[in-house]
Amino acid sequence: MPEKIQNPQTLLIDADDTLWENNIYFERAIVNFISFLNHKEYSSEQVRAVIDDVERECIMSHGYGLHSFAHALARAFERLSVEPITPSLHEAITGITQTIAKHPIEIRAGVLETLDYLAGKHRLILMTKGAHAEQSSKVERSGLKQFFSTVEIVAEKDEPTYHSVVSKYELTRDITWMIGNSPKSDINPALAAGLNAVFIPHDYTWVLEHEDVEKATPPCQLLVVENFAELKEYF
Repeated sequence: MPEKIQNPQTLLIDADDTLWENNIYFERAIVNFISFLNHKEYSSEQVRAVIDDVERECIMSHGYGLHSFAHALARAFERLSVEPITPSLHEAITGITQTIAKHPIEIRAGVLETLDYLAGKHRLILMTKGAHAEQSSKVERSGLKQFFSTVEIVAEKDEPTYHSVVSKYELTRDITWMIGNSPKSDINPALAAGLNAVFIPHDYTWVLEHEDVEKATPPCQLLVVENFAELKEYF
């Protein structure tokens, strides 16, 4: 295990599925949608593959979040159903997505006490992607905003975005870490931008965020921990 870092660091911390649960509610909604569709020829796995493809398309036009997800389910229904999507069917599909919006924020185990510890030693920046109003609401409802010097909500987490955040906050790359559960959005682009990273795997990370975790090229560092509370052993 690397020695504990003693000097103050800047920690960019992901929100969804790192600080609080998120994708499990989308997964439940997809299960409900597949049951509602009740396709006579396609298996659940085949229907899910169509949903994944449509979600990729909707991200391009609608970004991330519930609005995009609702469009994706409606479009998937249109592709898969033999009957046209009527106003009542559309309302039913929208109702499936609204169960996510109404769900209270569920903070992940160990997050609260670990943030309290880290905030006393390091500069914490909450960095999340998605619809601004939706993500802002989650941050406010989470009760965790107090631990962060600022909240950065971005449309996408890619290498140019990380370069932009470094410039915006005048960050020093060798003492800046991106912490999150997504290889595609949190780990690989941060390493590509010359930052350090901490990967915290989640059993239910969204399938569209799956990628192989890249190796860190020195001087960049990559840590892999089992849970958020383990950060106290390194920082």
